[in-house]
Amino acid sequence: MGWRPPTHIWPDSGTLYLCAILHFLTQSKHPKLQYIIIHYIKTMADGPYKYARDEEGKVSRVIRIGTRKSQLARIQTDSVAEKLKELYPDVLLEIVAMSTTGDKILDTALSKIGEKSLFTKELENALERNEVDLVVHSLKDLPTILPVGFTIGAVLKRESPYDAVVLHPKNAGKSLDLLPNKSVIGTSSLRRAAQLKKRFPHLEFKDIRGNLNTRLKKLDENSDFSAIILAAAGLRRMGWDSRISQILGPEDCMYAVGQGALAIEVRASDQDILEMVSVLHDPDTVLRCIAERAFLRHLEGGCSVPVAVHTEVKNSQLYLTGAVYSLDGSDSLKDTMQTTVSSDNQEEQEKVDEKVQRVGVTALKVSGAAQDAAEKLGVDLANLLLSKGAKEILTVARQLNDAR
Repeated sequence: MGWRPPTHIWPDSGTLYLCAILHFLTQSKHPKLQYIIIHYIKTMADGPYKYARDEEGKVSRVIRIGTRKSQLARIQTDSVAEKLKELYPDVLLEIVAMSTTGDKILDTALSKIGEKSLFTKELENALERNEVDLVVHSLKDLPTILPVGFTIGAVLKRESPYDAVVLHPKNAGKSLDLLPNKSVIGTSSLRRAAQLKKRFPHLEFKDIRGNLNTRLKKLDENSDFSAIILAAAGLRRMGWDSRISQILGPEDCMYAVGQGALAIEVRASDQDILEMVSVLHDPDTVLRCIAERAFLRHLEGGCSVPVAVHTEVKNSQLYLTGAVYSLDGSDSLKDTMQTTVSSDNQEEQEKVDEKVQRVGVTALKVSGAAQDAAEKLGVDLANLLLSKGAKEILTVARQLNDAR
């Protein structure tokens, strides 16, 4: 029958027994004790979930979806809500939008702020307080180590993970290699800047912050920038394909870990929601992103250091290319490894628990053995680069970035 939204809200015998005890205790003459007990009863009555009654009188749990307030975040969240509604037409959905630290601090480069959960902390706080039941993120915004009690319950099919060049209108028809010397390119990503400085040494790079709308406005309304670099996935989801002047392939600029993929974060203990969203997993995207996240975690990287990846699943093989860079791109290490992510041995597959959380991802219905292989691939590639001096490159990059 598949997952069905829970509708049962009648308390069990244990809850009724507790209510009887609390009723007796409320007869206490102690005001402070009365306040505590009444507050507890109210909290218990409200419960961690929200319910609503439809026109026919049927009571159902409302699934509350947390999201950032930006236009792109709302578009992404609406797309997830539509998928859930198609799969579960009887479920009631409510979208709860809020601002995050990353949305509020717009005058500092992300790599300089120092907070690991710039675009996720407030949403996770709401999840912890049971104010929302799941949260839609861009996977690249989620740290490789999640707070205790949370997990990524679904990784959706990946949109293009590549970066895109958006040119100032005066440079229409050109590409990065054809721009004049000392043309200024806007990006706040150390990863993009490091790779592009090496690939296009005639260009200069400058921080630019804000959501997609804000950055495009900064590009179009003055001449500070000749072009800006944005994620192709975001532009396409906004319907702005026409603004893409050039797609940067891996030979020019490898992408960020998880870029182009949407993730749904849930409470790890909420089995109803975990089961509900698990059908949205795209197996290939899950395996690629587990490998990428394992690579980044083992390098102890983040937005404060230039780390880039490229992954592909082809003929049951998962290929992972990873690289680390100095801030100016002059020093780098890059390598590729592969592993098999499918097995005909059903007995072997069943030995591995798919419910185990791997680099923050719980991928029900995706082969546990394949997930383990993907995670090991990321760790192995990180170890290979570390053996060649990656730690030294990243340490210097982090120190120089902190000193800027």
